[in-house]
Amino acid sequence: MQFLKLILRNALRHRLRTALTLLGLVVAILSFGLLQTVVDAWYAGAAGAAPTRLVTRNSVSLVFHLPLSYRDQIRAVDGVRAVSHATWFAGIYQDPKNFFPQFAIEPRTYFAMYPEYLIAPEEFAAFLRDRKGGVIGRKLASTYHLKVGDALPLRGTIYPGTWEFTVRAIYDGADTKTDTSQMFFHWEYLNETMKKRTGRQTDQVGVYLVDVTDIDRVAEVSRAIDAVFKNSLAETLTETERAFQIGFVKQTEALVIAIRVVSYVVIVIILAVMANTMAMTARERLSEYATLKVLGFSPVYIAALIVGESVAIAAIGAAIGIAATFPVSDWFAAKVGTLFPVFKVSGETVALQILCALGIGIVAAAVPGRRAATIKIVEGLRAIG
Repeated sequence: MQFLKLILRNALRHRLRTALTLLGLVVAILSFGLLQTVVDAWYAGAAGAAPTRLVTRNSVSLVFHLPLSYRDQIRAVDGVRAVSHATWFAGIYQDPKNFFPQFAIEPRTYFAMYPEYLIAPEEFAAFLRDRKGGVIGRKLASTYHLKVGDALPLRGTIYPGTWEFTVRAIYDGADTKTDTSQMFFHWEYLNETMKKRTGRQTDQVGVYLVDVTDIDRVAEVSRAIDAVFKNSLAETLTETERAFQIGFVKQTEALVIAIRVVSYVVIVIILAVMANTMAMTARERLSEYATLKVLGFSPVYIAALIVGESVAIAAIGAAIGIAATFPVSDWFAAKVGTLFPVFKVSGETVALQILCALGIGIVAAAVPGRRAATIKIVEGLRAIG
């Protein structure tokens, strides 16, 4: 107890210096946590993917669609439990900056395959009855202040014209990893409208979603599906939902790497600041450490005093920084809207913040602690702080 009291008293001897160091630590730990959360948000889609779900797309590019007739052929493949499809719509709501994902789907098979989307039965029934109805996520509804019954007009970019929708249901996520910033509507509405307007882009879907009966047969079923359409006009590429999501992330991998690097650079900078603080502190007290040696205190005890002081400052700064990470991340998530479907500070991020703070505290005190422990008594008593 006396040892801890001595550490705290030492930490508070130069209060301005300690306060400034603490401020730097808080900013560094907070920045590190926020940047790590941004990286986690990038991979949120892959983290929420089911291991038995596959995505079948055109092998050339997602830009090219697949014929509707493929659905029954995929369903006939051994090991396939269910098949659904989704088509990217890319409509604009009021302003181009109001981006959120929109998919034309086959409602019954799609939501049966995604049990993580929780919809009230009466709202889902209303959605099924209304060909122009739409289902939106809770986050999307909150961002644009939408409720059931509201009109939701979209201006098409891939599919030209103005598209009128009515919000018929709002879904919640089964857990915090579920994306609740999306909109779904009837593929039939899209297909029939395009037949009337242009006669083009009809009876085609973006991707097929395949539910496999056995997780051990995922690779086998993927190969079997692609083999069915080999040498056809639209060959397919089937991969797990996780691999499909990571494929999107890979397109911006350089940006993700840059964010990771910056987050660790912040830690290295504050480590240098902390090391400088502890070096100044130890240098000023060399005569005191020499006196302690005269009184019989061991070098280990003296080194522990310096390391303890450093770790204590780092721990206080980390505690404040971690506590501030949660409200700041909530504020950031509110500001970016639906850009990041899932933006939550994970337990792994908090653990990394703690480890970094602990590392800063120990490494910053290593050199000054060693010097204080090994300095000769005469040399220490001569030192001028």
